[in-house]
Amino acid sequence: MSRLLPLFGFLLLVALFGFGIWWNTGHDPHDIASPLIDQPAPAFALPVLGEPERTIDKASLLGRPYLLNVFASWCIECVHEHPILMTRAKELGVPLVGFNYKDEPADATAWLAKHGNPFDTIVADRDGRAGIDFGVYAAPETFLIDAKGVIRYKRIGPITPDVLDNEIRPAIAALAKESP
Repeated sequence: MSRLLPLFGFLLLVALFGFGIWWNTGHDPHDIASPLIDQPAPAFALPVLGEPERTIDKASLLGRPYLLNVFASWCIECVHEHPILMTRAKELGVPLVGFNYKDEPADATAWLAKHGNPFDTIVADRDGRAGIDFGVYAAPETFLIDAKGVIRYKRIGPITPDVLDNEIRPAIAALAKESP
């Protein structure tokens, strides 16, 4: 019997592994529930990329909904997302705020010079502390924040045309319906 113990252990591990694969089938890995949805966005005061003497804080962005897009020069997926932001972000009718995450300012500036700048403004979270408060896993991530500073939507991963049309645009439209 003791000779069969390793076999039973192995079969148990295979069964657990198989259950894990079955459980995750059909689930979008970008659909990670955020505890920040419908909660006030974290307070922040970050320097503007390329203008470290100027800061933007949460209060200065209140009064109008905006998209906060987390990106970095080291981010592979950001390269895939960026052309969509360049061609389609303006049609959404809300400001696009860049959130440069854990990046060297010179690297971010060079990356934007190469790929273009779709952002209305860009803040630099060089040490990543503000990103931690937002629950950032990694770039790219996008948040829709309403006029009162409440997070209404979060996307982990790149924005695609499908995500733009079927998730972000309806979320922005829903905000417009909520406004008096």
